[in-house]
Amino acid sequence: MQLIFFLVFLTIWIADSFFLHFSDVSTLLPLWLRLTAGSIVLIVSGYIANTGLKIVFGTPHTEPKVIDYGVFKWVRHPIYLSAIGLYMGLLLIKMSISASIVWVFAIVLYYGLSRFEERLLLERFGDDYALYMNKVPMLLPFIRGRK
Repeated sequence: MQLIFFLVFLTIWIADSFFLHFSDVSTLLPLWLRLTAGSIVLIVSGYIANTGLKIVFGTPHTEPKVIDYGVFKWVRHPIYLSAIGLYMGLLLIKMSISASIVWVFAIVLYYGLSRFEERLLLERFGDDYALYMNKVPMLLPFIRGRK
């Protein structure tokens, strides 16, 4: 599902930004500002994804436990956050209203995936994960929402 959403987004973003110009609003901001902001978001998103993936898959774990260090001490789902950031970085570089609509649906998808994963993690780790949920925001650092 994530791959399908990304391919749909990328197709619309490329088509609108470079060929159709149906809802391309890039002229609202200067190119240097869009490139700078978009590049920063892409670099930060890449760092978060890389760090999160290394912690989950690159670090040997002797026993299953709640991961609450590294990027996981800032958000419970850093890899999903980085995926949302990837979309946003591309949108900042070449702004497309059509692709922005797909981005909003992708955010809803990642939120739903996060909620689903959290139900599984609560079943698996119980109170340890519930305590972690109380300490660490779901997707946006420093913003505590509904658990």
